[in-house]
Amino acid sequence: MTETCTVCKRKPPVYFRKYSGEKLCKKCFCESIEEKVRATIAKYEMLEFNDKTMIAVSGGKDSLTLLRILHKIEQEFPKAEICAVTIDEGIKGYRDEAVKLAEQAYAELDIEYTVLSFKELYGYTLDEIAEIARKRGKGLTPCAYCGVLRRRAMNIAAKKANATKLATAHTLDDEAQTVLLNLFHGDVWRIARVKPVTDEVHGGLVRRIKPLCEVLERETALYAYFKKIRFQSVPCPYAGTALRNDIRSMLNRMEEKHPGIKYTVFRSAEKIREALEESLEKGELRTCEVCGEPTVGRICKVCEVLEELRINVE
Repeated sequence: MTETCTVCKRKPPVYFRKYSGEKLCKKCFCESIEEKVRATIAKYEMLEFNDKTMIAVSGGKDSLTLLRILHKIEQEFPKAEICAVTIDEGIKGYRDEAVKLAEQAYAELDIEYTVLSFKELYGYTLDEIAEIARKRGKGLTPCAYCGVLRRRAMNIAAKKANATKLATAHTLDDEAQTVLLNLFHGDVWRIARVKPVTDEVHGGLVRRIKPLCEVLERETALYAYFKKIRFQSVPCPYAGTALRNDIRSMLNRMEEKHPGIKYTVFRSAEKIREALEESLEKGELRTCEVCGEPTVGRICKVCEVLEELRINVE
């Protein structure tokens, strides 16, 4: 007897979802991803009917999948708007292709967008920053510098576009990795702050949402393949220097042996977060004395990083 899709009972399955036992045909698989994104948006109340949402698009499979799905959802809500931003960190031989793929997607979907570069905003490319760090022989990894500067760049772009929400393509894999990363770094309090929808803590910070936070990374890749979405498949050349890369490999091995473990980590963080938020002091954000952006301390992390780079260049 020929196997059929668990959902439609008609077509042959092309994907076996180990953690649920479902065997899905191409159409039902794609619809399941779109429905999961819709359900996540509703569950966490990520969007309102009149939001202007800026989507951060790197040119990889996750962000271009998110762009396609949110564009489809936006068509159903006439008062909602979407736009996009691509951050060019300045990684020679890598980011150029990604920017080109993102711009092709924007043109195809007729989406307003902007491209911001590290060089334009900060005076350095990530390649230059990595070289400064290498010569100094200590300090943050290129990924750590990139994370701080990318987050600021995305927020700047969202404010310029008058966006009310900033959507990033963090998948379930990313979220599970982040939980373990914070534990390994001994920064458990950060689990309370890193969540599917950020709190409204300051007028200068655009609230961030993660509509793919309950979708496995390999499922976004398969969705992109089925929908013929062209994306950059080459990993960032600096990714191997980060602890996250080791955690990713560990979690993938665990997921293979114990399907659903990434969901378990994510759900555990949801429960822990409730307890952490109750005991976490609600400190007010102030204005950075150097750049005027929101910060916890007297000077924001971005300005600290840039000052450190300037000192090491001189």
